[in-house]
Amino acid sequence: MFDPVLLRSFIAVVDCANFTRAAQRLHLTQSTVSQQIRRLEDSLGCKLLDRDQRQIVATAEGERLLAYARRILTLHEEAREVLFNQQSEGVLRLGVPEDFAAERMMPMLSRFGLEHPRVRLEVTSGLGPELSRLFRRGEFDLLLVKQMGQNDDCLACWPEPLCWVDSRSQPALGRDPLPLVAFPVGGLYRNEMLHHLEMGGWQWRISYSSASLASVCSAVAAGLGVSLLPLRVVAAEHQVLDASSGLPDIQGVYLALYAQSELSHVGKLLQNQLLSLCEALA
Repeated sequence: MFDPVLLRSFIAVVDCANFTRAAQRLHLTQSTVSQQIRRLEDSLGCKLLDRDQRQIVATAEGERLLAYARRILTLHEEAREVLFNQQSEGVLRLGVPEDFAAERMMPMLSRFGLEHPRVRLEVTSGLGPELSRLFRRGEFDLLLVKQMGQNDDCLACWPEPLCWVDSRSQPALGRDPLPLVAFPVGGLYRNEMLHHLEMGGWQWRISYSSASLASVCSAVAAGLGVSLLPLRVVAAEHQVLDASSGLPDIQGVYLALYAQSELSHVGKLLQNQLLSLCEALA
C-alpha cells in the first residue's frame, strides 16, 4: 500500500529538484520531507532520488514510480471529492411559474446555492396547473404558483394584476377574428382569456403559442396578436388596452406560496427568502 502523504512529498521533491523548496511547497520542515522520502525508499527497497547531483533527480526506479504516484494521488482526490459530495444535506425541490420575475428570482436562487453548497437545489419552471398537480403528489418541497382566488392551505398569496397587451407599433386589436398570443393548453392565463372572450361573444384565433414568457412578449410586440399578461411584464414596445377596447376585465389571479408540512432547516430558509421576494414584488 502506498501512503499518499509519502507520495506527495516524493512528487514535490522531484518537481522542485530540491528538498528545501519542496518543504516550502508542502508547508513542512526539510527534515520531515527527508524522513518521508527515506520511509518511502525503505518500504520499496530501492533508491528513488539521486542526491549526488547538483539538483536532485529521480533515479530509474524513481522515474518509474513518478507516473504511478501522480495517478494514485489523482484517484485519491477524485474518490475524496465523490465521497464528500455524497455527504450532502439532501435535495430541495422548488416549482415556479415560468413568467415569475426571473430577473429577481434567479440571482436569489444563485446566492442560495452558493450559501448552501451541500444542498442540491432543483428548480422546475412550468404552467400553474401542472406545477400544482406535482406539488400535491409530493414532488416539490416548495411551490410558487399562479391561481384563481385564494386557498386556505397556502402560506401566503399576493394579487397579480392582469391586463390586455397589444403591440405599440403594429396593433392587432381590430382584426377579425382577433389574433391571440397565448401560453399552451392548460395555462391559467390562456384558460381565463378564452373563457371570457367566449362569454363576451368575441371571434378569435390563436396566432402564436409558447410556454416561454419571453417568446409570448416578443410575439405581442411584433404584432402577432394580443395577450393577457401580468401588468408587471409590460415593456416599452407594448401598449396596455383599457376598457375602451371592449375586452373583458379579468382579475382575481394570485401568486401563492405553498410548502410541504415537514420542511428541512434549509427548506425553511428558502421559504423565508421567497416570502421576502414576493412581498417586495407585490
